[in-house]
Amino acid sequence: MVEGRSILQDLHSLLKRFGRDLLGLGQIRLELLVVEVQEERERWIGAFFLSLLVAAFGLLAGFSLTIAVAVLLWEHSPGYALLILASCYALAAFLYYRRLSKLRGEWSSLPHTLEQLQKDRECLERWLK
Repeated sequence: MVEGRSILQDLHSLLKRFGRDLLGLGQIRLELLVVEVQEERERWIGAFFLSLLVAAFGLLAGFSLTIAVAVLLWEHSPGYALLILASCYALAAFLYYRRLSKLRGEWSSLPHTLEQLQKDRECLERWLK
């Protein structure tokens, strides 16, 4: 009877330790997730404001260039000047669209958290076999 109680105590302490370790692991993964979400938010906010600045100054530069070329070439052929400028702007827009599409295709949210969770799952599966 004493041995049975000792085995139960050992099992109980083993389960408590396992539970503590599991909770600790969960806490670490949750902290990693929180850090990554904060980093992702900061990156999105920074990218958003930079995009606004690029768009604003790009638009101002485009207007200025269009007006300058139109004024300079108005006597020769205003229609062709505006067509050439519009073609250049369309080409630039197309190239930036392709770059944006490529960036969206490569984007990965919370990669480190997902990687760690996959490693934890594999380790737990090996341990349970």
